[in-house]
Amino acid sequence: MVTQAKVNTLKILKKASKENDAPIWAKVADFVQKSRSNQKIVNLTRINQTTEDGNAVVITGKILGTGNISHKVSVSSFSISNAAAKKIIESGGEVLKFSEMIEKFPTGKGVKIIG
Repeated sequence: MVTQAKVNTLKILKKASKENDAPIWAKVADFVQKSRSNQKIVNLTRINQTTEDGNAVVITGKILGTGNISHKVSVSSFSISNAAAKKIIESGGEVLKFSEMIEKFPTGKGVKIIG
């Protein structure tokens, strides 16, 4: 079943990919189109280990609050637990909608995909 939110997200990502000549957003759209059973769960520990201060990351699944984050990151994901969002914000980072991530990084340069 495809939700309206998923359809809207796909439109935003595909449009951003074409308009900004940014293949990263098309790649993220491919992840959005996959079924939920293929989406990975990513804990804060993994984000902390694979990013550095100031990085921007797109998580292709759900972020859970297990572990801690010791630096600020900008994060977009399909789903995030309240605990994870709180810890990211408390570390000086931010949780962004895909549209906000695209606005901030239109070409996708400097954005990592973790999933």
